[in-house]
Amino acid sequence: MSSPAPVVRGQALSGHNRISTQALTSLAKAAAAQALGVDAQDIRADWTDDDGLLALSLVAPISIPALEAVVLDPAKLDAAGGSIWDRTVRAKEIILAKVSELSGSQLSRVDIRVSGARISTGGRVR
Repeated sequence: MSSPAPVVRGQALSGHNRISTQALTSLAKAAAAQALGVDAQDIRADWTDDDGLLALSLVAPISIPALEAVVLDPAKLDAAGGSIWDRTVRAKEIILAKVSELSGSQLSRVDIRVSGARISTGGRVR
């Protein structure tokens, strides 16, 4: 679907914009890092074509509260956002929405493979 050229000061601008795979990957890693509570450098992101849309595959650790803290205070698990499964499902939705909104690209899905856990030593796990 073609959209009309943007207009600036009454003058139509021609041309096109492209976002590089490297820029999309950096954006996806930043969104995933925020959603999973880990460093972006610890995340691997790969793109595939899914019938004309982009499919994002991530391999990443997830931040978890220290197990001793959860044993002493089970509410810390709720404060962390729930189980790893629940947090990963929510993270997929957040990442898809954020990457789509900021890049203007249409993503068909986000797949996450949790590769490990990073122990959170303080504060709230995101």
